[in-house]
Amino acid sequence: MHWFRRLFARTVPDIDPAQWRRVRAAVPWAKALDPVRDARLAALSAQFLHRKTITPVDGLTLDPDQRCTLAALCCLPLLEFGAEGLHGWSQLIVYPDAFRVQRDHVDAAGVLHIEEQEIIGEAWDAGPLILSWADVQADLDDPEAGCCVAVHEMAHKLDVLDGVMDGTPPLPRDWQRAWAQDFQRAYDAFVAEVDAGRETAIDPYAAEGTDEFFAVCSEYHFSAPHLLREEMPAIAAQLERFYGRSPFDRGLYDRAMP
Repeated sequence: MHWFRRLFARTVPDIDPAQWRRVRAAVPWAKALDPVRDARLAALSAQFLHRKTITPVDGLTLDPDQRCTLAALCCLPLLEFGAEGLHGWSQLIVYPDAFRVQRDHVDAAGVLHIEEQEIIGEAWDAGPLILSWADVQADLDDPEAGCCVAVHEMAHKLDVLDGVMDGTPPLPRDWQRAWAQDFQRAYDAFVAEVDAGRETAIDPYAAEGTDEFFAVCSEYHFSAPHLLREEMPAIAAQLERFYGRSPFDRGLYDRAMP
């Protein structure tokens, strides 16, 4: 099996170096990586392009560099986890802008409610990952704003690899126990702040559930690591262990490759 995987990996064509230089120039997180992790991201992005179908819809067209940019963004959370994080789904759907979805829920009285929501990203348990291209571009234009929709949705994909989307990705047992304790404690405290109507430095959407808490904090790990460390040091430490050091962490971003 290991031999087969190595053989399969060798059949994936490398990204053309000139194209990767253009993509790195367009993706601030990639540009800020050290040479070892830059090469790792390029290899993961090649795997993504080989294994996933990227489908633009509603009149959107994507050129090869834009497709590679999407692959690089989606692979940022896999720098330490590896290509195993690509398992379980096959398609990336890209809308030109925010898109509308229909949601239904049953209230405490047993009444079914159906409503439409406008969203910028979605990750189905065993289905596609969906992104708004306009919001991807907004993240690239302001990469230190605490937002990265591609990272958010990929965090959900990592989360569900163990069969449950609960804010805990697949981890060794001892680490999983420590992770669950730190995340539950931080999540409960954050929800209490939001429910009390207090203004929070972290996007209050993180209080929607433990799965969203993990995904939102993942965005901050990559795009505002210092803020996350100030607000939630235990969560910042867990995510640094899981994702590796943020490209924007002090000492790395300043030494970004030209």
